[in-house]
Amino acid sequence: MLRSLAPTWFVESIYDLDLDRLWQRGIRGIITDLDNTLIEWNGPEPDERLLEWTRRVRERGFKVCIVSNNGHLRVEAFARHLDVPFLSKAGKPRRRGLRAAMDILGTTPQTTALLGDQVFTDVLGGNRLGLTTILVRPIAKKEFLGTRMVRRVEGLVLAALRRRGMLDKP
Repeated sequence: MLRSLAPTWFVESIYDLDLDRLWQRGIRGIITDLDNTLIEWNGPEPDERLLEWTRRVRERGFKVCIVSNNGHLRVEAFARHLDVPFLSKAGKPRRRGLRAAMDILGTTPQTTALLGDQVFTDVLGGNRLGLTTILVRPIAKKEFLGTRMVRRVEGLVLAALRRRGMLDKP
């Protein structure tokens, strides 16, 4: 069970992601979570740093799709600013939304990375499909109440992964 919760890599933030290493690994598509991965929870729109990061990722040759459990209007408005496709109400860790994102990107599990801040939604969902999973530290402490409760259990899981040497930085 613990192995299904272990990310392939752990990075402090999206800005620490080694794009060259991803490309060398054969990754061509990045599925990314929204809240507390790209921007703080319920943040209204991307700042210039995120816009630049997205441009750089796409110029490097990666295709990007936002996949969020959040509502349609929120995800659509944010994705429009970044000019990337999106899926809302994805139901992660279910695989359906992640498969749909790979269809949009034209990628396979072997050529897709999932970038997110939650073990029980992002990492578990991506691992269930065999994606490269990249866990990022949440941007902010402010979160949905349910997420704050799950974070306590997540902290125990992350501690167990560290003790077993299963939480690797790239």
